[in-house]
Amino acid sequence: MQNTNVMEPGVLTPREERLRIRAGFSGNTSGMAPGYGQGNLVILPRDWADDFRRFCQANPTPCPLIGMTEPGSSFVPGLGEDVDLRTDLPRYRVWKDGVLEREVTDITDLWREDFVGFVIGCSLSFESALQDAGLEVRHVDEGKVVPMYRTSVETNPVGAFSGPMIVSMRPYTPEQARIAHEVCSKLPGAHGAPVHMGDPSKIGIRDIDTPDEGEPTEIREGEVPVFWGCGVTPQAAVMAARPPICITHSPGYMLMCDLRTEDLRLI
Repeated sequence: MQNTNVMEPGVLTPREERLRIRAGFSGNTSGMAPGYGQGNLVILPRDWADDFRRFCQANPTPCPLIGMTEPGSSFVPGLGEDVDLRTDLPRYRVWKDGVLEREVTDITDLWREDFVGFVIGCSLSFESALQDAGLEVRHVDEGKVVPMYRTSVETNPVGAFSGPMIVSMRPYTPEQARIAHEVCSKLPGAHGAPVHMGDPSKIGIRDIDTPDEGEPTEIREGEVPVFWGCGVTPQAAVMAARPPICITHSPGYMLMCDLRTEDLRLI
């Protein structure tokens, strides 16, 4: 796997991407700042934070926790000196009592002094490593949001938080899937190795052409679907737990981090 700290010509750094997002960019973040970490987001009231942290620690594959704020703070200095959870994602979801209420592009006016922010590793972080290993990442090439699916695999419950694992999918030949497994197993902060490959029905996916989030990706002759744990899993857990308010990322619209993917550490 290539390891370089030099950005390619014409490619923005994570901080430059965050500044672009603050200025109003609202597109998906697939392929942005290759080689650097991207993060899923969950923001909860302080009274819910301890159980949610333990839920992530009990389910490190779909929920690799890489950053957490102090109560009331929107900054995550461990992931970038000026990372601000109120402004630095292109799109947010606002949940009330476990029900999705709306999507917004800035949550400054929603911020509360009892909020605790959690940043969870994202599979978009490892895609440049797959490309460095010679693998195509089809949804990036097509400008799509990676397809995501609800499975029949249950997470380990903690307190009120429970529910199914959500997975993302990328199609590969069996040999390519072996390479992808080898590459991603070294990156636990970005979900690590795939959790399943082959027959989707074995993990409860009925229609591979109809993802629950994201956009469909063609699976060509000789390829099999390869599935990774996904940081949308906490959104299913939020639906089950029904906290009075929760703010998350919108799937595919992530937080850009200043750390290299291989430097992401679970906390």
